[in-house]
Amino acid sequence: MSPKHRVDKYDLEEIPRYIGAFPSTHLVQKEETTRSVHLLYENIAARGYVTAVPWIQGGVSGFTENSKGCYISPFHDIPLYAGAEEDNEVSAKKYKSSEEQAVFNMIVEVSRWTNAKMEIATKEPLNPIKQDVKNGKLRYVCNIFPHKGYIWNYGALPQTWEDPDHTDNSTQCCGDNDPIDVCEIGTKVCSCGEVIQVKVLGTVALIDEGETDWKIIAINVDDPEADRFTNIDDVYKYKPGYLEATVDWFRRYKIPDGNLENQFAFNGEFKDKDFALKIIKSTHEYWRALIHRKTDRGRIDCTNVTVSDSPFCCSEKEARSLVQLTPTLRKALPVPSEVDNWHFFGR
Repeated sequence: MSPKHRVDKYDLEEIPRYIGAFPSTHLVQKEETTRSVHLLYENIAARGYVTAVPWIQGGVSGFTENSKGCYISPFHDIPLYAGAEEDNEVSAKKYKSSEEQAVFNMIVEVSRWTNAKMEIATKEPLNPIKQDVKNGKLRYVCNIFPHKGYIWNYGALPQTWEDPDHTDNSTQCCGDNDPIDVCEIGTKVCSCGEVIQVKVLGTVALIDEGETDWKIIAINVDDPEADRFTNIDDVYKYKPGYLEATVDWFRRYKIPDGNLENQFAFNGEFKDKDFALKIIKSTHEYWRALIHRKTDRGRIDCTNVTVSDSPFCCSEKEARSLVQLTPTLRKALPVPSEVDNWHFFGR
């Protein structure tokens, strides 16, 4: 039975450590939430993962389970490489192609065409996927004409980390303290929390508030057109305008909130697959140092279930106890009407 819980609207520090899911639920003013939450379990395309999702209007969020019904961290427990076994007792499709090392697991945080800024909660135990909160308000990206919400399935590669104490040789900026981001360009609109396997095509380096924020360009291996794409040039060829729109989106998406345009390393030039693979490999090594306590982790929560030689590894029973401590949720309030507004800016 989940405990009763009180939340102060403007005091985010009072949110308990073990909140596992606050979807588009506006924080309530000193009001107890006792409503039980019915969970929808989505089987994620035989990948061996299940996402526990509160079935509430206005957004989704939740913890991740493996094929055995054990709670895991999507950040730390899902293997980076598709088909890799490592310490993870989860099923994954095997790939035997010559490009095997370019196929990775991707955690979908945001569905294409949606606005809610969902992300892996890196500072909470088991790292549930939640809607980001800033200044006491749930975050949504604005619609900057002609773009509606996110223009790709957006997410992250597990077991990667952009180290904020490391200065990238290419960009001369430090990492942004998050897993590396992925823009998946396939035809299917994926679900929040879905785990898919993607083929890496290239990358672009966003400089966000002075931090390096790599954006990996990839395509779902199950996409009907996936075989046509082997490198970043194929995106220019078969999806003309998509990469230019991607740079435009990242450059301007914060302007409606009163911020300046974002900048890019290499003047917004996309780097090819080989370059992207080197970046992914380095961020995987930074993650390995993080999960083994060989670097300063700051507030990053490294609780995991499957990395057996990590000092942060816990038992399946302990992981379930963490989830059971999650407070119950109240019904989500409607999504603010201004989320549907269009914003127009000259180029």
